[in-house]
Amino acid sequence: MENKKELRTWLDNFGLDHPLVIAGPCSAETEEQVLKIAHQLKDTDATVLRAGIWKPRTRPGNFEGVGALGLKWLQKAKEETGMLTTTEVANPNHVDLALKHDIDILWIGARTTVSPFIIQEIADALKGTDKVVLVKNPVNPDLSLWLGAVERFYTSDIKNLGVIHRGFSTYEKTRYRNNPEWQIPIDLQTKFPDLPLILDPSHIAGNRTSIFDLCQTALDLNYDGLMVETHHDPDNAWSDAAQQITPATLVQFMEDLRIRKVISESEEFKSKLQSLRAMIDIADTQLLDVLSRRMKISDEIGKAKKSQNVAVLQNQRWSEILEKMTAEGQQNGLSEEFIMRIFKAIHQESIDHQEKIMRSMQ
Repeated sequence: MENKKELRTWLDNFGLDHPLVIAGPCSAETEEQVLKIAHQLKDTDATVLRAGIWKPRTRPGNFEGVGALGLKWLQKAKEETGMLTTTEVANPNHVDLALKHDIDILWIGARTTVSPFIIQEIADALKGTDKVVLVKNPVNPDLSLWLGAVERFYTSDIKNLGVIHRGFSTYEKTRYRNNPEWQIPIDLQTKFPDLPLILDPSHIAGNRTSIFDLCQTALDLNYDGLMVETHHDPDNAWSDAAQQITPATLVQFMEDLRIRKVISESEEFKSKLQSLRAMIDIADTQLLDVLSRRMKISDEIGKAKKSQNVAVLQNQRWSEILEKMTAEGQQNGLSEEFIMRIFKAIHQESIDHQEKIMRSMQ
């Protein structure tokens, strides 16, 4: 798949003067609930009504959706409000039912994206349609797997495509339900700048208090749209209650969010930006030099350990480094999360260097 301006034609055709907004409940619960939310969203910036019909839950016993019955509710909401509709599909049967109920946009969930077999089955079922297909990132931070799913739809002659960034599962505890790992969608943007990119802040946050800030970050990074879980009574939602907001809150968010310009025509700004970027380039080069010197010291440590038959990993020393660097980093205005990620990467590279020496030296 090559980047082409045509990748965003379906989005441009909406003629919006603001980011695309997809909103609605995590789950369709009742016909009354779906219609009530749809009418509350009708005259807002929301263009598309979302609702989960089939809900893939991590563990059995939780609410798993009302099933195909909910498609009729979405269809009725579309007739009454004129909003487009979207839901998640996870197999060809879902696709068939969604098409029969005139669902406009189909999204692929994170658990489905991880399976090329299932993705291909869904792509085959959609072949020949002009529906928009949005692919959520896989649960694990793997850009190739994400793009591979998009390419399977593209090679099945489905050209109305986009991606949804909903964050990545992590074993380590963070302040988010799913770690955003912003660099991965940034890398995707670099490869395919015209492939519409939409943020799902609800699943990243896991709570409603972080949603606005995540939306603003997305707009700062030139995302094309937002998919926000919206419920008329969030606290009593049947699924993911903590991460849903009211339609009124969504309206306020859209008023308060700042849409950034891609570039400024101010010559003073351009000159200042060029100067600051030159400073960044110098700092990055110096950073690489420091890292190179550090790894050369690690090589010497590896040689010393080899000579005395000492294990590469020294847990106490590693804990001391983390504790010290986290404290010093915070004093310098760097977050604990950032310091942890940087020094874990440095530590892994150091181990790799020492392991190579252990294996190569006799």
